[in-house]
Amino acid sequence: MSEKNVTKKVEEQKPVDLLDVLLDKDNKDPIVLMDEKGKQISFEQVAIIPYEVKEEKVLFVVLKPIDKIEGIADDEAVVFLVDQDKQGNTILRVEEDEEVAIAVFDKYYDLLEEARGKAKKPASTTKAPAKKTTTAAKKPATKVAGKKTK
Repeated sequence: MSEKNVTKKVEEQKPVDLLDVLLDKDNKDPIVLMDEKGKQISFEQVAIIPYEVKEEKVLFVVLKPIDKIEGIADDEAVVFLVDQDKQGNTILRVEEDEEVAIAVFDKYYDLLEEARGKAKKPASTTKAPAKKTTTAAKKPATKVAGKKTK
């Protein structure tokens, strides 16, 4: 076998920042997270919600599980806090404060209503930009917002 046949061209892969993926309005790929047991779980991104908690502006993301997760119904979504680890990498943490999670969902619903209101205006007015939202989370999702996934 010649060296030419054995050598394979290896593509260089750049690390991708999770925040870049979350904020990319053209990204339709699932968000794949790993649970504490190392199992990969796929989610559909529903919304990015900036919200103020204790006078600090923070970013939350609402994700709807594509894969079945025990304790979360098919029509429910989960609120994650966008955070950073010790190395400065963007990570997601399940929002465990149920009041905060409910408030984030409420803001999401307010934004949906606002977008629907703008969409109903006559064509002669400026249209609201298309939202990335592909699936609306249903109100019952708030009941699981504070639970950890297993």
